[in-house]
Amino acid sequence: MTTYHIAPSLLSADFARLGEEVRAVVEAGADWIHFDVMDNHYVPNLTFGPMVCQALRPHTTAPIDVHLMVQPVDTLAQAFCKAGADLVSFHPDASAHVDRTLQLIKAEGKRSGLVFNPAAPLDILEWTLDKIDLVLIMSVNPGFGGQSFIDSALRKIEQARKLIDRSGRDIRLEVDGGIKVDNIRRAADAGADTFVAGSAIFGAGDYRSVIQAMRAELSAPGPLVA
Repeated sequence: MTTYHIAPSLLSADFARLGEEVRAVVEAGADWIHFDVMDNHYVPNLTFGPMVCQALRPHTTAPIDVHLMVQPVDTLAQAFCKAGADLVSFHPDASAHVDRTLQLIKAEGKRSGLVFNPAAPLDILEWTLDKIDLVLIMSVNPGFGGQSFIDSALRKIEQARKLIDRSGRDIRLEVDGGIKVDNIRRAADAGADTFVAGSAIFGAGDYRSVIQAMRAELSAPGPLVA
């Protein structure tokens, strides 16, 4: 039976009280904390650095899931590992040497992941599935929160699920972008097991009720992937 994880994105949290927001959303039932790192270079926005991750680490024991939307990758990947991240994922096209970047993350004792934009092919997974712990499918174009889900991402999730299952490895399949109560089940049916949600959770008055509604959708009878 699939274990589903919900990972609220701090990109939609109140930046003036991030520690309180982290504690509140974990108490409301979140499994991971998703950390969207943007550099105003690889993507058109600027968000958090390693010092913010380090400052938030004492506020929770929940895994911190860092998604690097930066270029170059290696220095920041290592910095976030040292700052308390549990998992660091990056976009293959942002790294000069994907295998080397994965090795750097692993050398820090952390889990590693690869991220695929809506128009990016999954070909590189053929050469990296034995080295990663997570595949993240973007269901919006990276750079901003609050965007609408791109339906074609469902086909990519299905493709990634087949590749992961064929590998026989324990690799999480995460989806990020426009995830809400009314579409989380579609992403799960396509094969996702980890769901990043920003505005859908932090934009609500009651974090617990949204997370519970998401879990209800995931647990409802139907053709969910095993």
